Amino acid sequence: MADTPMLAFVHRPAAGPAKRPAAERTHDFAEISAPWPEPEAEAQAARCSQCGVPFCQVHCPLHNNIPDWLMLAAEGRLQEAYELSAATSTMPEVCGRICPQDRLCEGSCVIEQSGHGAVTIGAVEKFLTDTAWERGWVAPLVPGPATGQSVGIIGAGPAGLTAAELLRREGHAIHVYDRHDRAGGLLTYGIPGFKLEKEVVMRRVARLEAGGVRFHLGTEVGRDIAFETLRARHDAVLVATGVYRAREAGVPGAGRPGVVKALDYLIASNRKGLGDAVPRFDSGELDARGRRVVVVGGGDTAMDCVRTAVRQGAASVTCLYRRDRANMPGSAREVAHAEEEGVVFQWLAAPLAFEGEGADGPVRAVRAQRMRLGAADVSGRRAPEPEPGAVFTLPADLVIEALGFDAEDLPAAFAEPELAVTRWGTIRTSGGFATSLPGVFAAGDIVRGASLVVWAMREARDAAAEIAQYLAAAASRGAKEAA
Repeated sequence: MADTPMLAFVHRPAAGPAKRPAAERTHDFAEISAPWPEPEAEAQAARCSQCGVPFCQVHCPLHNNIPDWLMLAAEGRLQEAYELSAATSTMPEVCGRICPQDRLCEGSCVIEQSGHGAVTIGAVEKFLTDTAWERGWVAPLVPGPATGQSVGIIGAGPAGLTAAELLRREGHAIHVYDRHDRAGGLLTYGIPGFKLEKEVVMRRVARLEAGGVRFHLGTEVGRDIAFETLRARHDAVLVATGVYRAREAGVPGAGRPGVVKALDYLIASNRKGLGDAVPRFDSGELDARGRRVVVVGGGDTAMDCVRTAVRQGAASVTCLYRRDRANMPGSAREVAHAEEEGVVFQWLAAPLAFEGEGADGPVRAVRAQRMRLGAADVSGRRAPEPEPGAVFTLPADLVIEALGFDAEDLPAAFAEPELAVTRWGTIRTSGGFATSLPGVFAAGDIVRGASLVVWAMREARDAAAEIAQYLAAAASRGAKEAA
């Protein structure tokens, strides 16, 4: 397929891998799209217009060389295309699956703006890396010459894994500490398999382990090992814990049985899929089967919850969101998938109370308020306000609060009051990624707040570079002092 002309968008419509029918895919947690035949992937890559100013690349947090690897893919030079995509991303197959491309690269595609439909960049990225794994093109992690220095990384999520790989390449000894019994963080336990099958994550972790990265799992810093011990043990420490403290609706009845947090629900589902014993699931507390489910929230986590509930066999699934569809923070594609799978959306609606029998009885309904959009708030989005007199009730046996996440109190958890945080509880950094403590750095959601996986990877990449410079300077000082 050499010399394939680009600019095929003028005669070839946008298309992606075929989705399995909703009636089929809602009975399992496998990914919803079938594998893409090579000719179709190459043909879609050829739709790229090869812009002089590639807005897709500009609006990718990793600044991936998208037009270049699309051209290589269109020419059938798949290994070169993969290697170029991997040059800026440590996990391109993960980004290809879970990035909200409609809000990032594809949403900025010039031909999308001209009405021809964006190049299906994410699907091509996924195809390239999956093909690379199948054909043995994914190179092992080869550490650089040993520096004699070590880095402790707190958190084995996307930021921690990215930094671990990049710093290991520099020759540093890398130790990753995580409270869970598997690495991957939200990639493993927060995101359902229908978006990201767990083998995709585990093979990345295995590659890091084979390259010498040491994982200390089931190890919570502040409980199983002291933060000060880590600082003494390592030449630098990176805090990449993410943010996991769930926001609450704060309405009457929030403590009733049957009202649960999104992350508790998703972790239970993912653990069951991994074959674990999960008492709260097995008891029915975190299982949606046969229940009338209401999910409160409008982000990607809410979409993960509604689509999980469908697969668990819920009697009905409703998403309650206080703004309209156009102002929803979650991916538009995820909303479309959910609608195909039978989820009902109640736009411009907010909970007033979670009702049930007596003061402490199980939840049986959500009393909700119709909303309307007023003036824009500080985020630039029009703020929701109550529609006078418009109250309604939804039956519910399981209510899932998916309202976002805040930072945990790390200074208290780490017994380190000198670790400076912002008023939101996120770690304060000065300029780059250095914290208020010498030799301690932070990256990802614990710095920027709850955000996208790709932003965690980007910040971890930049933090790794800063840590490498810090360690090089420390080694230089040590050599001078020794002389």
